[in-house]
Amino acid sequence: MPFVPIAELKDHVGKELGKSEWLTIDQQRINQFAECTGDHQFIHVDPEKAKLTPFGTTIAHGFLSLSLIPMLMEKIMIMPKDLKMAVNYGLDSVRFIQPVKVNSRVRLVVTLTDATEKNPGQWLLKARAVLEIEGQEKPAYIAEPLTLCFV
Repeated sequence: MPFVPIAELKDHVGKELGKSEWLTIDQQRINQFAECTGDHQFIHVDPEKAKLTPFGTTIAHGFLSLSLIPMLMEKIMIMPKDLKMAVNYGLDSVRFIQPVKVNSRVRLVVTLTDATEKNPGQWLLKARAVLEIEGQEKPAYIAEPLTLCFV
């Protein structure tokens, strides 16, 4: 994760910070997410039934794709120098645009959209996170994750 002096945080607003490595979303990951969440809807876990749907195969849970934001942002998202800790502060918005089919490769494109000092020593960073699907024109989603940084 790149660190910048606090005085330079606002210089990065509006700029693309980078793209993550590609990640394959395989059936094992989808099944593990179903186990963790109790969401065993057939479109996610039953390849035979899923073949009969308009998608033609199983798809990742939308929240599985969304839950990848912290991992995929880790090497991209800038943080203030002298960071003590950063916490997930939620999302301002999320739009699921198209499903992630099993064995698709995805990557996250991150743009910093705001950096605001909420309280002394607390910076709220807002990003635009777009989950691209390899070979697809439209992304899986566009989200606005928030990170609260303590310095």
